[in-house]
Amino acid sequence: MRILSYNIRKAVGLDGRRNPERVLSVIAHSGADVVILQEADKRLGARPAAIPKRLIDLESDYDVVDVAATDVSLGWHGNAVLVKAGVTVLATERLHLPGLEPRGAVRVTVDTPATGRVDLIGAHLGLLRRWRRRQLAAIRSHVEPHHRQTTIIAGDFNEWSVSGGFEPLGRDFMVMSPGRSFHASYPVAPLDRFAHGSGLSLTDCGVIRTSEARRASDHLPVWAEFATAPERADAKDG
Repeated sequence: MRILSYNIRKAVGLDGRRNPERVLSVIAHSGADVVILQEADKRLGARPAAIPKRLIDLESDYDVVDVAATDVSLGWHGNAVLVKAGVTVLATERLHLPGLEPRGAVRVTVDTPATGRVDLIGAHLGLLRRWRRRQLAAIRSHVEPHHRQTTIIAGDFNEWSVSGGFEPLGRDFMVMSPGRSFHASYPVAPLDRFAHGSGLSLTDCGVIRTSEARRASDHLPVWAEFATAPERADAKDG
């Protein structure tokens, strides 16, 4: 299962133009089975979707997972999830996170032939580390202990450090970065990351650095591929 995580900055590119078609083109060429977006909705008013749902239906192979609290939004606190055919959505949940500014995460339980049941959590963490730590602790607490092995957290972690700031996830999750993803014009920081439980194996990962991706947002999209960990597969076979 290939997962794309992408902070699309409300579809406003580095040229100052809001261009949802450009963002959708980057997503469509990623080859991802699941797309986890941040800043997928505008912030004012009713928070309408930055990429219209109708455009996604007409111009892509993705379906929008219903995690929004309103009919006009794509996601919850800007966190949205798209899936391709073959990915079965079993459940969804909106998670409230602590913070000086309103923050939230989304949890989508999926089933795929490659991984079986997996919980995906999309999040956009705060700018201050003390709040990011509280948010990570809240996310971990939302996942039942027996599901943590098969959970993936993806999103804009907003953490500039290579190794610090992830302590609240404890030993349940391995945090990894596919590479430097911010700023898109000159990437210096690995802000966009994944964290996964021991029941899943990371098989490959990377940063999309096409010319289109470097213009579409201030973040470059990152991707990771996961498969069932060998010990979990052996247990299922047994």
